[in-house]
Amino acid sequence: MTDGEQRYGADDDTPLAGYATLATTFAAAVGTFAAVAWRRGVRLPDTVPPWDVALLGTATFKASRLLTKDKVTSFVRAPFTRRERDSEANEVMDAPRGGGGLRRAVGDLVSCPFCTSAWVAGGLVGIYAVAPRTGRMLSAGLSAVALSDWLQYAWSLTEQKAEG
Repeated sequence: MTDGEQRYGADDDTPLAGYATLATTFAAAVGTFAAVAWRRGVRLPDTVPPWDVALLGTATFKASRLLTKDKVTSFVRAPFTRRERDSEANEVMDAPRGGGGLRRAVGDLVSCPFCTSAWVAGGLVGIYAVAPRTGRMLSAGLSAVALSDWLQYAWSLTEQKAEG
């Protein structure tokens, strides 16, 4: 391939090969999980109750925020991102390092909660499929943290109104 075929435009540095590597890794992980689960005789549930979907969704939201925005998990992102600024509620804004390639693609992934959520959901759904009780408990814990965050925001808001 020539450079023109690997880019959207002449001045674009979108790491398409890095994105392709990440997408292939995700697909391979899902495929491997499915094959191993099938070989071990794991039976998937016929249905997933709406409550479990809500629990998994809330847990995915919180885990994605923890991985991509929390100060304490900066060590995970540091090889692939640089700090742009601190944000509210102990969150940070990181930007990907490098102009292209896999490092930049991983930086894009680990600095974006929307991007990371597919990976987190894949992991949580995999746990839920193999061990539903464990999946629910893990999701309940992460969901409890998300609820606690919202209560902290509400408390802070009421304190600000009381002081103002």
